[in-house]
Amino acid sequence: MTTISALTGSRLQRFAAMVLLAASVQAAPVHAQGVTDQEAVDRIVGSQVNEEEVRSEAGDERVIAAIEKLSDNIDIVRKITALDRVDIVYMPDSSRIEGGPPEKIASKLSEHSETVATLRRELEGNALLYHAINSKNILVQDVLAIEFDGEKNLIIFAAAKPAQ
Repeated sequence: MTTISALTGSRLQRFAAMVLLAASVQAAPVHAQGVTDQEAVDRIVGSQVNEEEVRSEAGDERVIAAIEKLSDNIDIVRKITALDRVDIVYMPDSSRIEGGPPEKIASKLSEHSETVATLRRELEGNALLYHAINSKNILVQDVLAIEFDGEKNLIIFAAAKPAQ
């Protein structure tokens, strides 16, 4: 009987040790390189990130055209690994705080909702583009559309205000 209870106690101790080890591994802090480190962002992006702010009415037609071309550009987003330049066009009067995009853009976003959702997933899955967006404190769900200006220049339209 002693060996059976000793064996059971030994198994119980090993099980408890494994549980503690698993808990400590999950609780350990992850020391990933943060995207707030500009040097890290520059290394990942490897391109210049320019910012521009426009009023919605000044960019409505351009954003609508970009939304209509999203299905063509999503394939490029999936494959892109390097860019020379990323331009972020902020549309602060289209931000959620201001009530969202104007009716013309909101209607087009609704019409192409599946394509827009796919774009946002692809942006999250592409480290280069995700870090370019995230480094400027833009949420992926605030990206309205993208367009390419040549092969290596990307323009991102965001319903957001520039970080102060």
